[in-house]
Amino acid sequence: MKIEILDGAMLKKALAGAAKFLEDNKEEVNSLNVFPVPDGDTGTNMSLTVNSAIKQGLNLDEDSVSKIALATSHGSLMGARGNSGVILSQLFRGFANGLNGKDTADVRTLAEAFKQAADTAYKAVMKPTEGTILTVARECGEYAISICKEERDILVFLKKVINHGEITLNKTPEMLPVLKQAGVVDAGGKGLIYVLTGAYNALAGIDKIEVKTPEKKKVEQKEYIHHEHIDTDDIKYGYCTEFIINTKYEDIDLFRNELSLQGDSLLVVGGEGLIKVHVHTNNPGVVLEKALSIGELTDIKIDNMRYQHEEILLKSELSKSNNVENKDFEKEYSFVAISIGEGIDEVFKGLNVDYLVSGGQTMNPSTEDILKAIDNTSGKNVFILPNNSNIILTAEQTKELSSRNIIVIPSKTIPQGIAALLAFDESKSVDENTESMKESIAYVKTGQVTYSVRDTEFNNTKIYKDDIIGIAEGDIIANGKEINEVAIKLLDNMVDEDTSLITILYGSDLTEELAEDLENYLSSAYNDIDIELIFGGQPIYYYIFSVE
Repeated sequence: MKIEILDGAMLKKALAGAAKFLEDNKEEVNSLNVFPVPDGDTGTNMSLTVNSAIKQGLNLDEDSVSKIALATSHGSLMGARGNSGVILSQLFRGFANGLNGKDTADVRTLAEAFKQAADTAYKAVMKPTEGTILTVARECGEYAISICKEERDILVFLKKVINHGEITLNKTPEMLPVLKQAGVVDAGGKGLIYVLTGAYNALAGIDKIEVKTPEKKKVEQKEYIHHEHIDTDDIKYGYCTEFIINTKYEDIDLFRNELSLQGDSLLVVGGEGLIKVHVHTNNPGVVLEKALSIGELTDIKIDNMRYQHEEILLKSELSKSNNVENKDFEKEYSFVAISIGEGIDEVFKGLNVDYLVSGGQTMNPSTEDILKAIDNTSGKNVFILPNNSNIILTAEQTKELSSRNIIVIPSKTIPQGIAALLAFDESKSVDENTESMKESIAYVKTGQVTYSVRDTEFNNTKIYKDDIIGIAEGDIIANGKEINEVAIKLLDNMVDEDTSLITILYGSDLTEELAEDLENYLSSAYNDIDIELIFGGQPIYYYIFSVE
């Protein structure tokens, strides 16, 4: 089989193959997390990003590779999740630019598109790090250019590029010591190889991929609806929570009964490896944690129904005005924060956050999720608090997609986000507040206590699966068998002579009694430091500490 020209139909098949192969192998990518903590989500983020991309590309009733690639690029941008997803969206963007104006593509055109993809991704990252997906993309692009003059068969060309990419991927531990120490290759780079391999397999007929021609959508007449006011206090369970579990667990009835204690409108269906869940609950963190105990989660969606109803009423009232588009902003500043956990939500609400986006480790929100949050605020200037290092790039993407003045405060943790909000002063200018909020982040140290998902060695310390581990500032500081024992070791390493306050956010898997035991110990051990205990309700992490 020989392919010298790639047309629109072939590109769609390649994209569908890329998405399927990455989806099939995403758990292997997730497992390449440097830390052995239960929040490896690179594969999931990349898969969700690609699926969003191809949804746009495959549904486009066009034959030119240029228009298909452009639609795919837009879909990836809106669906980008996590740092790896954002970088992948930039690769799609550069690839589309390389195919601009082309109805079909030959080897040379594809090589130039690969090179432009890597160049675009590098420009999108302020401080590119070698030994990551960027390195693999760059090497693939440069190698593609070097062989495109001598090779005309697209399949042979792709195979050579993938082989070179795998060689580069295997060198990433030599470029990043943290990868070598953990004994893994770069997860994002591995995901990119799966994307390219899936595209090759589809074109070569190794994987049978069928792409259906999209049906023409019928134009429906608008229906005007009058929304009656409902007292949101009457909504017993406020969060509509949906997700899919990939699992070998078979006792669906038992799992359904366990979830029935957490809310109503419960739907648990599936089998043969997949369980679909829908539930209205007041504590989505608990529901997600129960689901994580039996398998891996995908397609997570959490909506605050109280907010939704209030927003529908607001939009309904605004639509009565003839000048909705020209309406002045109601206030100078609005805040959007990424949050997970019932108690943490309440903390952010108490600090006047206008809109909360559910997300964090294992469930990074997409660019589109954050854009929707921005649209549901009424401030001229919108501050975004990602509160997770893996969400900062996603938040940055919204700047070019929104007409508002978007300011992303690079908060990497929940405590940093809280500190930034406390530093805000409404009487100050945007620039002054931005500076002071960013400065406040530097004065907060964050600690986290969770469990190990695999055996590993970190900083010459042997860590076993299910060990309790304490993490601070990017390092595993303590490990052991007891939660509070590890928490105390962690804080002993974080507290110094300047510490005046320790805030404890305890998670959904911890009893209040155990958290109070820790509070009492710390109050005795550090009698000159204020200790504050708050129910955070976060999944995965037993404790989140803020040390100031």
